[in-house]
Amino acid sequence: MTLKQPVSITKILIANRGEIACRIIRTCQKMGIRTVAVYSAADQRALHVVHADEAIDIGASEPKASYLNQQTLIAAAAKSGAQAIHPGYGFLSENPEFASACESAGIVFIGPSARAIESMGSKSAAKEIMLKAGVPLLPGYNGQDQSEDTLRREAEAIGYPVLIKASAGGGGRGIRIVREAQEFSQALASCKRESLASFGNDHVLIERYLPMARHIEVQVFGDHHGNTVHLFERDCSMQRRHQKVIEEAPAPLLSEEQRQSLGQTAVRAAQAIGYTGAGTVEFIAHAQADGSVSDSYFMEMNTRLQVEHPVTEMITGLDLVEWQIRVARGERLPLAQNEITQRGHAIEVRICAEDPEREFMPATGKITEFAVAAHEPGRVRYDSGLQQGDEVSAYYDSMVAKLICWGEDRATAIAQTRSALATTRLRGPSTNLRFLSRLLGLSAFADARLFTGLIEAEKAALTGFSSVSDEILVLAVAACLRSGPWANAAQPASTETSADPWALASGWRQVAPAQRTAVFQSQEDRWSVPVQFSPLAVAVSGSLLPIALLPQDEPDQIAVRWNQRVIRARTSWLGVSTGLTGPSGAANRLRISTDHHDVVLDWIDPYAAEEDEASRDGSLASPMPGQVSRIALPTGSTVKKGDTLVVISAMKMEFLVAAPRDGTIAEILYKEGDLVTEGAVLVTLEAPAGH
Repeated sequence: MTLKQPVSITKILIANRGEIACRIIRTCQKMGIRTVAVYSAADQRALHVVHADEAIDIGASEPKASYLNQQTLIAAAAKSGAQAIHPGYGFLSENPEFASACESAGIVFIGPSARAIESMGSKSAAKEIMLKAGVPLLPGYNGQDQSEDTLRREAEAIGYPVLIKASAGGGGRGIRIVREAQEFSQALASCKRESLASFGNDHVLIERYLPMARHIEVQVFGDHHGNTVHLFERDCSMQRRHQKVIEEAPAPLLSEEQRQSLGQTAVRAAQAIGYTGAGTVEFIAHAQADGSVSDSYFMEMNTRLQVEHPVTEMITGLDLVEWQIRVARGERLPLAQNEITQRGHAIEVRICAEDPEREFMPATGKITEFAVAAHEPGRVRYDSGLQQGDEVSAYYDSMVAKLICWGEDRATAIAQTRSALATTRLRGPSTNLRFLSRLLGLSAFADARLFTGLIEAEKAALTGFSSVSDEILVLAVAACLRSGPWANAAQPASTETSADPWALASGWRQVAPAQRTAVFQSQEDRWSVPVQFSPLAVAVSGSLLPIALLPQDEPDQIAVRWNQRVIRARTSWLGVSTGLTGPSGAANRLRISTDHHDVVLDWIDPYAAEEDEASRDGSLASPMPGQVSRIALPTGSTVKKGDTLVVISAMKMEFLVAAPRDGTIAEILYKEGDLVTEGAVLVTLEAPAGH
């Protein structure tokens, strides 16, 4: 191998955002290297912009206009005088054209060569390389013929269930499980769309799906002097929607022989392509009932720093970003293989803005409170690019923060992580905080009986924390009275000592009945709650009990005296659904967050016309805030129940909005590229002719 001449790097442009940009900045500051942040319109006041030495505006909020704009990024680096670009992860980190463009511009790309990215970035090409190297592969199809007929035949030859995977994919995107032949066409089309949107390439491969599998990966590093090492393995089996939720190092229940074999295989894979910098070789292994593994197969190689790299840092005491920079400067790896040691156990949990009760639907909104456990160097670490007051945007990933904890052994690391989660306060959009705590508390997790389908298998235990109690229904009624469909624009004047219906500003009039019914609906159930206005009382579980709204300083806070105690929550009305609002114009979807519950309910107007009830069907509304990426059919089209009408994209994922019944498309309320709120009605349907 030709030695790379040492280069001087005194300033680095970070072609990324969020927590990884902040994390790179910290290492650069430690090394005395100046940093240049880039930011889109949505990130003007983001933490990475604040913490960097310089910051450059690179355009609109959409990633393709900013963080994916190669020419703009290289021009920004040249303008700033940065000698190198660190791509972080995601965006352009595994784009060979960007790596080549940096080199052509005389800028150091802090990552592997374009050739290495290209050979490993394509899952198909990577599998061919591994096949020649004698590494076991799952049965699959990696060919160039991408016609649907060929892909379908190959899937049938492999045998269902199969995975359709974006060849250029990563981060759990561009993956579809197909369990039956009739699902294949729609899954293939969806996978190709997501792959094209996320990676600019819609090439896919097919491979056998292992329902009982563990996802184990090995951290590797190479330099320009022919040295390659591994920094041990991580287990990433805890996944939802094929995206990692919890990672840990070392991987539990592996024999020493298995650890050595995985590490040596990963090093051989990296050496086969002359790999330099940080990389991860990923394996899929048969999981046994007790959590142990048997056969393992090469899955892919990620030619970048991984989101979960902090668990490796915690058990080795090394700074992987520092190693990346040193390798990019032409230095030798700081340590040889026999000098790299590990100690204890580390766990990382990804705290995301999403709703576990609604299939982990991404959530957006302002973070109204964000307080974390005390940082303990070497034991408790938070990596985040957001702070209290920031907005979680639909343009980017849903991750709010990473919590990484270390313990002398796995049980201690789990306990440390659960303790830190319990003291983390995060208000605003829905999050997975309680879900993570429950996942860590599963006996299967404690016993390391891990497999990639564990979350789905334990779904009932993991998502049962948002049951709708009498207390929640009382709080929901209070939210309707204070800021929802039964309130005027002004705040209600009611207090603990006043239940005057005129003061409640609820829309009640003397000529109207003194009682109305509040109707709330979740995904499966509906509750009718009689509300008496004079004196103010609510009937739940058959008992009519008085309530009083207590004054609060913040608009999203609710406090109610009910049943001889005070109950409190934070509430927010989500989205604005045309035709589904109450008299005040408030949205119809309500989120209630207490210390023990996080519930989303739809408020249903019991006086709505029957046809409005039909148009209210959730499948005609956006399931989340996002962007309309595709209108499947034009106005006037006749559709069958289940036909795709609109595709919504948010946080690098897409969701299909399907027809709830047969009909004709009467109106399409948005066009491709429009941003929509959660619950926004996208399409209206008319009954078929003759009905």
